[in-house]
Amino acid sequence: MSFLSNLNWRYATKKYDTAAKVPQEKLDQILEAIRMAPTSNGFQPYDVLVITNPAIREKLKPAAYNQPQITEASHLLVFAAWDNIHEGNLGKVFDAMEAVRGKSEALDERRKSSIAGFAGKSAEENFTHAAQQAFIGLGFGLAAAAELKVDSTGMGGFNPAQFDEILGLKAKGLRSVALMPVGYRDAANDWLVNLPKARRPKSEMFHEVK
Repeated sequence: MSFLSNLNWRYATKKYDTAAKVPQEKLDQILEAIRMAPTSNGFQPYDVLVITNPAIREKLKPAAYNQPQITEASHLLVFAAWDNIHEGNLGKVFDAMEAVRGKSEALDERRKSSIAGFAGKSAEENFTHAAQQAFIGLGFGLAAAAELKVDSTGMGGFNPAQFDEILGLKAKGLRSVALMPVGYRDAANDWLVNLPKARRPKSEMFHEVK
């Protein structure tokens, strides 16, 4: 199937088959697609928690308004953006770049200017920027899952503060911003599975500026 056909095949899965588990090989490919997703300046200012522990997921479910995907999917991915971008976490990014590309005056200058740039903004501004990058990773994860014929759901309907508390994210300098359950659809019990995909017409959505 083509890439666009796979995107048409996928949908926001509402009910998962609890007995069907995503093979580790496919999960690893989805995670690698997220890791390879583009971000502003390549800084990747977010982490992804891969949660399989049933007890933790049961605790998280009420904080996601009891949506069944939280506990029924094979895996639950939680995208957590850095709560601030500062010399500590950004320095690690540049250390990693240096390990791959080698030391250079240009990279040193880029390190200094980037750290100074984020230092001049508020923590909330930096968090908003980080959250925007996390959503790029979410998009790549959803597309990769479709390519692998793994069902997924991009979710924003949850209480981030409660997720952060349950998962201990504050101590890690993280704030949850999006969820992505992955697994295999329960076609017999999912009301959305057979409905045609509804999208805005191209004529309304796209505007050519000449």
